[in-house]
Parts: sequence; structure tokens; C-alpha cells
Amino acid sequence: MAGVKLTNVKKSFGAIDVIKGVDLDIDDGDFIVFVGPSGCGKSTLLRLVSGLEEITSGQIHIGDVDVSHTEPSERGVAMVFQSYALYPHMTVYDNMAFGLKMTGHDGAEIDSRVQKAAEILELKPLLDRKPAAMSGGQRQRVAIGRSIVREPKVFLFDEPLSNLDAELRVQMRLEIAKLHNSLDSTMIYVTHDQTEAMTLADKIVVLRAGIVEQYGSPLELYDNPDNEFVAGFIGSPRMNFLNGEVTTSKAGSATVVVPQLGNLKIPVSTRDRKPEKGESVKVGLRPEHFISATGAKHKFKAPTSVVEQLGGNSYLYLDVGAEVPLTVEQKGHTKVADGEVASVGVDPSTAMLFGADGLRI
Repeated sequence: MAGVKLTNVKKSFGAIDVIKGVDLDIDDGDFIVFVGPSGCGKSTLLRLVSGLEEITSGQIHIGDVDVSHTEPSERGVAMVFQSYALYPHMTVYDNMAFGLKMTGHDGAEIDSRVQKAAEILELKPLLDRKPAAMSGGQRQRVAIGRSIVREPKVFLFDEPLSNLDAELRVQMRLEIAKLHNSLDSTMIYVTHDQTEAMTLADKIVVLRAGIVEQYGSPLELYDNPDNEFVAGFIGSPRMNFLNGEVTTSKAGSATVVVPQLGNLKIPVSTRDRKPEKGESVKVGLRPEHFISATGAKHKFKAPTSVVEQLGGNSYLYLDVGAEVPLTVEQKGHTKVADGEVASVGVDPSTAMLFGADGLRI
């Protein structure tokens, strides 16, 4: 087991810069998740760590060893892909043992490692089966077991759950979390699903266009995003962004008028910068942070376009004149019907402020 350090890592394909100078310091035993929209470079960055792609410049260390130009087989990493890539004519046992046989391990060592991995992944009853007789989740566990038997320093996962249905994804997410707890190994995991990132990661790397937008714990990114992009990407449903104008400002706080909410004035805490009076800003409000209008000091009314009743909670999609509806989450069942005007309260302590440059104010 080992940590991973990336120093000013860049990757270009011809004239196209895909990874634009990434610096990361991943501690031994951490579970790190790379997230971001399609084309942001997360899978490319993982392939650079694995050695499947050659870096253009920079350095990659695994443990104390510079592996920037080392062959993949010599880096001490094991990769689990979106595709299971199992040999259909081989049993589970043989699929897991095949790599060890090719590297010359003796039979007793192979059997010991396969049996241990099968026990961890609850595959022992399936060792004599072939992939065709197994579910998608079972096949993915075999693919993970094939990595475990190699006893790598670092596990790499490239969207391993994308081929599974929703119920199996949840089950496998729990399996991977338990696996990390039992092995205590360094794991780097790529996904476009921020729910997977929030539930699995010790730390999340949010990527956009080959640049790290923010790196920190899931709750740190949720509670204190550095910019509008991270705030909108972390959290499901995504954060609402409303245009506003600063009416008063002092160190640590500002009052913003929001025309889309009937010129509602919201006092918002600020961080590093004091906004100017009259400055155009965006106010960020998460769907789950709205409150009951009853007794609320700051509230507004808006017509409802659609209501989603999910049992444990409900979502109101309000027409406030924005490009997308304002999403409001309510606990339990709601009495608001499609087309009705909803009264909603705002908790100013949860509001976030962003400047025209997208940075958190």
C-alpha cells in the first residue's frame, strides 16, 4: 500500500491539452473519487496514474517511487474497468487466478490469494461457475477479486458500476465501501455520479476541462464550495442559482435583492471578499434548504409547474422566470398541486453568494 502524488501533471493529444497541470497529494489508505462532467479528463487522469497513458510532462509518485515513465505492470496498481472483461470459458476461480499464473506464482500461493479474495467478496459458492451463469453484480465482484489477488499498492476503478441497474449500483457501492474498510488500501475511483462520490469518498477531486476545481472531503465541498461550478455539481438535486443585486455590504455579510423571488431581500454571509453595492451576483440555494413559509421572516410565492411526490419527500418545481425551474424539496407529502401558487420560506444562513467570475464571495 502507498500514497500517490501528482506534480504538475499534463497530458496533450497533439494540439489538444486534456490535463492542464494537476497537483494532487493522496495519502496512503485514502479513498479518492474523481468526478466531473463528460470530457473533463477524469478517466484520462486515472489512466495516467495507471501508466496506460503516457504523461506529457510532470511527475507521478506511488509511494516514494517516481513512476512517471514506468510500465503499468511495474507500478503496483490494479485497475477495475467499466467492462468486466472476464474470460467466458473460465470459471470464477480461473478468472481470478489467471493473472497470477501468467506472472509465475506457484499453485499454493495462487490458491491462498484466490480463496482469501473470494471470502472477502463472498464469492466462495461461485468459484466453479462461469460468467454466463452470473449476474452483473457478481461479475463485477469477480473483476474486483481479480485485482485483489494481485495485492497491489493502489486500486484504480474506472466507472465500475455504470453497467449495473440502479438497485445493483447501490448494492455494489456498499460492497466497495466495505472492501476499502477491510483492505485499508489506497483507492482512486472515477465516476460521473456525484452520489457515488459523496457516499464512497474520503476526499473528492472535482475536475472541469482538465483542471482541478476543488479537492476536499465530501461535506467540505457540499458546505463550502469554492465556486459556482462545484456548488452546482455537488448535491442532488443540484443547487438553484438566482440572479441578484447587492443592496448593502459590509465585512462578512451582504444583503441581496432577488427579482426572481419577488424582489425578496436576503442577508447572505460572505467569505473572502466584500461585494460592492450594486454588484450583480448569483445567490445559491439548495433545494433541501428551503423552509416552511409559516413564521419565516424571508419568504416568497411562485406558481408550481410540476410536483413530484416520492413518499419520503416531495419536489416542487417553481416558475420564477429563470431558464430552469426553481427546485424546492419538502419533507414527506406536500399538499401543493400542479399549477398552484406555493409559499416558500428561505433560510438565509444556508444561502451562498457567487460573483460574475463564478467564484464564491
